[in-house]
Amino acid sequence: MPTPRTPRVVALLLLVIPLSQLPIDIYTPAIPRMITELGAPSTLVQNSVSAYVLGMALGLVPVGVLADALGRRPVLLSCLALLCVSSVAIAFCGDAWLLLGLRFVQGLGGCACMVVVYAIAADVARGRELTSLSGWLGAAWGLAPVIAPAVGGIIVQFVSWRMIFVLVAVLAGVVAVLVWRLLPETLAASDRVPVQLRPLARVLGAALRRPLFLGLTLVFALFASAQLLFGVVAPLLYEVRLGIPPGVYGLLALAIGAANLAGELATGALAKRIRPAVLGFGAFAFFAAGTAVLLVTGLTVGADTVWLTVGGMLVMLGCGALCPFAYGQALGLFDRSLGLIGGLTSAVCYLVVSVTMTAAAGLPDDSVAPMAVVYVGCGALGAILLALCLRAMRSPVAVPAASR
Repeated sequence: MPTPRTPRVVALLLLVIPLSQLPIDIYTPAIPRMITELGAPSTLVQNSVSAYVLGMALGLVPVGVLADALGRRPVLLSCLALLCVSSVAIAFCGDAWLLLGLRFVQGLGGCACMVVVYAIAADVARGRELTSLSGWLGAAWGLAPVIAPAVGGIIVQFVSWRMIFVLVAVLAGVVAVLVWRLLPETLAASDRVPVQLRPLARVLGAALRRPLFLGLTLVFALFASAQLLFGVVAPLLYEVRLGIPPGVYGLLALAIGAANLAGELATGALAKRIRPAVLGFGAFAFFAAGTAVLLVTGLTVGADTVWLTVGGMLVMLGCGALCPFAYGQALGLFDRSLGLIGGLTSAVCYLVVSVTMTAAAGLPDDSVAPMAVVYVGCGALGAILLALCLRAMRSPVAVPAASR
């Protein structure tokens, strides 16, 4: 087996991880068009985002367990195949309720592109190196919010929203071939954990009893929710409220996504150079500034292209840095059953995200203020948890053997 610490392995991980996020961001510019073509209520079509996220949330722990028992490669390849097939089915879907079901299945396939990738990362890196690698993986994951809405906006404006899902299927197929041919198995046979309910429950219980792990996981969940909320609400604000064409919205989303990517790159570049407290609270300051812009302008001037974009960029910059920071710190608390722990972390996150997305579908889509109010709540709770976690990280407690 090739040495896992190779540029090839890292490059493959950077290719795989955006496929977990791509099915969310690439079609958001098409939501208004899909509402019309499918003849469905806007809430129902918006909830197709929640259906995908819920599929991810419920699949993360089982997929992580299987990756610990069977190895990383077979589980990742199986889920990539599921992602490909479900994307083709969505391209031919003509019913909104069927769309929800297929999006749920698509989420089951897409979840491996996150949990297995981070498990492989934890196989080959530890400590600050893992946090740094998490930042680079977060940056690759962040390419989806940067590029995908622009691509999706052009496709829906000049071709059809159905071709968006054909493209997702093609990309999943190509990546699956590359993984099959080039990715080595990074989990040694001696480190595999059989699927036994009692030991699994013991590991989960030990993790859930650790306040630091729970705090970091919830920080990740809150700011991931804020990140994805903008992608769901923004298309309706830009395209319906402000009358901006999907292609132009895609270009604006490109700028907003670039801010998200900059935050993730900052975590990757700075995690080994500056203290966690500086990185964490520095990122939060950008989120807070963006929230203030959106709230004040939403309550005074209303929906405005410039202020919506500026506020969105600041929020995304903060979220982009905080999400991989919290995820890497949480995963770095353990050195065994990393697929299970990574699945648990992501599952908690995406359960929170799915609830947030479902609630967001009922928000008024003609004003920025409701979204900004949600950001105030996420920011307030996130700041408290972040402060508690950073304080605990300065006084580390030995990890009990059962949790490792």
